[in-house]
Amino acid sequence: MFLLLPSITRADVYRYVDAQGITHFTNIPDNRKFKLWIREKRVLLKPALGNVKYDTLIEAAAGRHRVDKALIKAVIKAESNFDHRAVSPKGAQGLMQLMPQTASNLQVINSFEPEANIEGGVRYLRYLIDVYGGDLHLALAAYNAGEKAVASHRGIPPYSETRNYVRRVLDLYERFSRKEPGTMASAPPTSTRDPGVTIRY
Repeated sequence: MFLLLPSITRADVYRYVDAQGITHFTNIPDNRKFKLWIREKRVLLKPALGNVKYDTLIEAAAGRHRVDKALIKAVIKAESNFDHRAVSPKGAQGLMQLMPQTASNLQVINSFEPEANIEGGVRYLRYLIDVYGGDLHLALAAYNAGEKAVASHRGIPPYSETRNYVRRVLDLYERFSRKEPGTMASAPPTSTRDPGVTIRY
């Protein structure tokens, strides 16, 4: 989603409501339909692996929900590159890129507020890990593509975006685990299950 190069990120958020009443968000408006919604100071992103600014919030959420802090950092890195004002073309928002409906279900009022976003995102990640019996391949696929997509394809959906996302997060997880004291010392716990096999629900 974001290039891992030093750059000035446009943090202003724009939106417009289409004829069907659907609200669209972006931080890079591509036409005049988008109107400024939230103005934010420009933030300089550096190509470092992590961002210690959110460590306290991440560690607190990790402890509350029994999710490895290295995994949380890996998801945040892949989703937003630690930009708390990130908005995807589909409207996902904040550090852990919560869709508005998901945020509402998790009772996250402001997805751009780091503590609320991390709390909601980690709660959702814990839920998915439990749903798929600790299988991180499937939990991360559902985080990216949705539970319905995983169910309909009986495994990781055959979307290049989702498959690349799962690989990237697991790679980042291993890298953060080597870097962070107190996290797992070995390779991340992933399933050996073939993505094409049937999953029972």
